Amino acid sequence: MNMMAIAQNHTDFILLGLIIHPMFPGLIFAVVLSIFVVAVTSNLVMILLIHVDSHLHTPMYFLLSQLSIMDTAYISIIVPKMLQNLLSKEKTISFKGCAVQIYLYTTLVGGEFFLLGLMAYDRYVAVCNPLRYSLLMNRRICLFMAVGSWIGGSLDGFILTPVTMGFPYCGSREINHFFCEIPAVLKLSCEDTSLYETLMYACCVLMVLIPISLISVSYTRILITVHRMNSAESRRKAFATCSSHIMVVSIFYGAAFYTNVIPQSYHTPEKDKVVSAFYTILTPMLNPLIYSLRNKDVAVALRKLLGRYVSTHRIWVGK
Repeated sequence: MNMMAIAQNHTDFILLGLIIHPMFPGLIFAVVLSIFVVAVTSNLVMILLIHVDSHLHTPMYFLLSQLSIMDTAYISIIVPKMLQNLLSKEKTISFKGCAVQIYLYTTLVGGEFFLLGLMAYDRYVAVCNPLRYSLLMNRRICLFMAVGSWIGGSLDGFILTPVTMGFPYCGSREINHFFCEIPAVLKLSCEDTSLYETLMYACCVLMVLIPISLISVSYTRILITVHRMNSAESRRKAFATCSSHIMVVSIFYGAAFYTNVIPQSYHTPEKDKVVSAFYTILTPMLNPLIYSLRNKDVAVALRKLLGRYVSTHRIWVGK
């Protein structure tokens, strides 16, 4: 790589956005901002509830709190810049800013891949080995799962970011996306990136298949166990225990499968942006809502927290 290419690599990129030249940018801004506020608020409330309510100090909710942290983080590294560009004429992002966005995004999404797989194992132990649950899902193992998910995701970021940003970008600076997603950035390189894209594709397929395999095995064992249950009430409880996780996995992995597994020859910029918007913007909002609306423990904890707030407010007003 010559010195001119290196120098050009450190100029700004232009993010064309979710929709190029939208007719109603103000409306898009309002919708995206609303989703962002709901997503961040609901995830922070979920984290707070799990922290303050002793009834939620269980392995499942500990892992769920990690999921909420990841969701809050990666919607926060994408949407604020997207909102800024909707109101700006320049719509630029610096070379370093793009690199940071790629690293954090790949780290957090990779971490969520692993975490959702490990959460399936937690559900397997809860349904199939309830008497050994406290032993098989003790605090040490839960911490290992959480740290392992974060480290696994960060390895993805450490590997992909420097290689992606190491290519010379000496042509157009316009990224046909609303954030620095790697395939969209690579299209601007003036070098052949096909080998790297093939290796990255293999890496992403592996990252998806490992947790999907764990999820498939866990839920196969769960279905076998549930089928052998004689009590209809026991079956209902088992399905209730797993239903929220199944919904979250279906939403996240459905979009991730298109992005990371389907070959790039089947992709178009428009489809890529819609799918990316789904799992970077909508999924962080849906995850806490699914767990809160379908979970009695969370609903009870929320009512208790609101009750404390109302009581405290009345005391202060009375004074």
